[in-house]
Amino acid sequence: MEIAESSIAARHRDASSSGVSWGAVTGGAFVAAALSLIMLALGAGLELSAISPWSNAGASASTAGTTAIVWLILTQIVASAMGGYLAGRLRTKWHAIHNDEVHFRDTANGFMAWAVAVVVTVGFLAAAATSMAGGMATAGESSMSKNESGAELGNAYFVDRLFRADHAGTDHAAADHSGLDTDSSVRAETGRIVATALRRPEMAAADTRYLVQLVAAKTGLTASDAEKRVSETIADARQAEDNLRKGTAHLLLWVFLALLIGAFCASYAATIGGRQRDHVQLI
Repeated sequence: MEIAESSIAARHRDASSSGVSWGAVTGGAFVAAALSLIMLALGAGLELSAISPWSNAGASASTAGTTAIVWLILTQIVASAMGGYLAGRLRTKWHAIHNDEVHFRDTANGFMAWAVAVVVTVGFLAAAATSMAGGMATAGESSMSKNESGAELGNAYFVDRLFRADHAGTDHAAADHSGLDTDSSVRAETGRIVATALRRPEMAAADTRYLVQLVAAKTGLTASDAEKRVSETIADARQAEDNLRKGTAHLLLWVFLALLIGAFCASYAATIGGRQRDHVQLI
């Protein structure tokens, strides 16, 4: 009689209790986040040890990129599986819940542990990146012009390429006689023109003519040679921007795949931990 009453009480208690064991979810999430940061730090250290700033030395860019992607997926598998397993193993035991419901709850707890871990990890990395970027910006303020914008800095190489002389050390007398302040206002204006051209399918004809005149006055090139340099430089700038866009898109797709694998591993590992938790025999 007492056993039956206790069984009924346990059934009512399990039916009215929450299906989420927040203590286990939180613990598994923090373990997964900590493992992710540890493995990311290890991977970054190994990556920096393998690459070299010198040409034909160390791992190539493609090899380094592939290794980083593989390591990211491995990090998600290990960290998410460990966090999900702990979320399932440490949860509250449900005595009078159907096995299908128990399986669903374990899966949900593992998935939530993974979600909390991702949010914590991303928040930490974003804060660290913001701090580093702020420090770099502060350190570089003394060498930056007050009128220089981020777009102009990004296009500085192509602006220098437009005004580059045919031979190093060439006297730019033509630029001096023209009265052009190519070291400040003209370069800044050229940077804005290049940035605007990259945001449009084609460069405006008036901007093209103006750049050709500036290049010819600065370098002493003929009009045809200056026009050729402008067209080639803008084309290369577009190609560089397109390569950056494609590289970013590919990276985001691989990050999506890694996170998807992590979500699956955490959910599945939680069911394993839950089953082992339920099969524990009380002594």
